Amino acid sequence: MEILFHNENWVIWETLILAFMITYVSIPPLIEVARAKNLYDVPNGRTSHEQITPTLGGIAIFSGFVISSMIFLNIAKIPFIQYVLAGSMVIFFVGLKDDITGLSPLKKFIGEIIAAGIIIDLGGVRLSSLHGFAGIGVLNYVSSDFLSLFVIVAIVNAFNLIDGVDGLSSGVGILASLVFGIWFFLIGQIQLAILAAAMVGALFAFFRFNFFSKRHKIFMGDIGSLLVGFILSILAIKFNEFNHAIGEANPYFMKAAPAVSIGVLILPIFDTVRVMLIRMARGISPFRPDKRHVHHYLLEIMESHHKVTLILLSVNLLFIVFSFSFSDLRISVLLLILVVLASLLTYIPFLMVKKRRKKNITGSFVADVD
Repeated sequence: MEILFHNENWVIWETLILAFMITYVSIPPLIEVARAKNLYDVPNGRTSHEQITPTLGGIAIFSGFVISSMIFLNIAKIPFIQYVLAGSMVIFFVGLKDDITGLSPLKKFIGEIIAAGIIIDLGGVRLSSLHGFAGIGVLNYVSSDFLSLFVIVAIVNAFNLIDGVDGLSSGVGILASLVFGIWFFLIGQIQLAILAAAMVGALFAFFRFNFFSKRHKIFMGDIGSLLVGFILSILAIKFNEFNHAIGEANPYFMKAAPAVSIGVLILPIFDTVRVMLIRMARGISPFRPDKRHVHHYLLEIMESHHKVTLILLSVNLLFIVFSFSFSDLRISVLLLILVVLASLLTYIPFLMVKKRRKKNITGSFVADVD
């Protein structure tokens, strides 16, 4: 094993490649198992796909990510990784139960809290500061605990909720993991860069089948979407913590780190918050499924999963570039700009759908009269 660690740059690439290979070779057998056991995602009134599709892709993602991480990470340099992997195991079984037999929202929520608690209280992966946002600096233990728990559970569920069109959740996961991984590499946190590389490799392999393949098409299911959100919440917390630790003298210091991390994950975070606020304003449960997500609006307009995914990934990439370009702004200023821009960009497809529906209703009325 010492040979593997002779060059940390190469270890990152080796991790990515191994994660890709394990995930890639795992998917075809999983598809056969899903077909043999009738483990499909069946289209219904709130889904955006029209054909039954195997849902065990998350198992392949989990396998590629965990195995490559365990092989190439130097545990002596990243001691909390055992708790990250333990939390990932909890997430895996929660997602597996939901994908195969179904799981109530409450039980899923409890599982997410347990996984988050493992890495927060045992692994010490927590937000210790708000970087001066709203005049708040260092957090006490209880505040840090609750804020970290909220952030992890929120990001986990955000990725679960945007997993509605081909390649979207995995595509955003690839983008965010790449961004965080490159930043960790630049500041010398190689072990965290390796962790991010494992997720990138696993998601790239899955993306190939989910986005491009017809014969071997597969969904990541809750195993995949929950795992991606879980790992990215950890990377986001570490991104904020190391920004606080390295200080302004470091050339890669981000003054508005909390806002930048939100910018990296803007699509799942903003869309989830927007949809939940709309549901609550209408007097219904914020967790009740519907078709008010931005990808649903775009899909109604374009009728193409590929076009919707490419547009949303491009928009997310622009937000990432914007966030890093203006990371020297005050947190509140950058956050306000991100929210305003996201609101405007989301409102455009909503208006287009509204106009389209109105036109269709008018056309149907004229046809009936004729």
